Amino acid sequence: MNFLPQMSSRIDGFSIQRNFHRHYWDGMVVDLWDVDCASEAGGTYASNHPRLFAVLETRHATAASFSMVEHGRRPITACEERAVSFIPAGLELRTELSGVSFLRHLDLHFDIDSLTRRFGDALPQGRLDAPRFTLKEERLLLLADLIARECASPDPLHQLYGEGLTLALLTDMLKIAPTHARERSRLASWQLRKVTDFIADNCHRAIRLDELSDMTGLSQSHFSHAFKASTGTAPHQFQLRARIERVKVLLARKDLSLTAVAAETGFADPAHFSRSFRKVTGLSPSAWRRERLR
Repeated sequence: MNFLPQMSSRIDGFSIQRNFHRHYWDGMVVDLWDVDCASEAGGTYASNHPRLFAVLETRHATAASFSMVEHGRRPITACEERAVSFIPAGLELRTELSGVSFLRHLDLHFDIDSLTRRFGDALPQGRLDAPRFTLKEERLLLLADLIARECASPDPLHQLYGEGLTLALLTDMLKIAPTHARERSRLASWQLRKVTDFIADNCHRAIRLDELSDMTGLSQSHFSHAFKASTGTAPHQFQLRARIERVKVLLARKDLSLTAVAAETGFADPAHFSRSFRKVTGLSPSAWRRERLR
């Protein structure tokens, strides 16, 4: 947990319910709020980091209104019951609610350095400085709902799932397109050798994408495309194949049980071990061992 959002707020008429959820992902912090609202409520918010604000649900006690006001200007627009907004770093924003009894929303905060590292030149200059308010596109709202569900889950999935959903929402929100020139580039021979040697030496554990990209001095996005152009496979697939090659070496030893081989090569449980091995080889570990040792 390296990134913490720096946000100031002044609120009136809101009562936060106990089921608040916060998740820390790589360069991102995601908050899911359930808030009871007085008949007239509002708040002023400013952050040093860009963020997404997603209204997921509102309940109305009477005829209701919900608007956002950019500091020093007239109201932007009336907020819908469900909408997603992108708010640049440093932009002070005020919300004004009337007749709303309940509000569920997401705040997704992003570290700019982390975003730059992930997207590289695919992130257009100035795109993070332009606000986008109250978008109601179905795909954006579906992603926001999935993120909220993951935040509230008592049994969350691997962090890559939440990170992927959140980056997908930001990518769609900001319309970040691929950089085709970089997609066709390859790693230099020294970069490829350094990375593949590292994968071979550490294939028994989960290797993070940023570990590999940092070795080459490239953004994660640029590295991923260049690695696939160089090897014909994505980094995580290459890592899995390297791990399976290590498994094969250990399976050839009669003194090691399948459970011991799985533990030695970093698989979480026997089912994950068997499923991953079959995906690469087409055989279960026990069937492969019988074929190899008969």
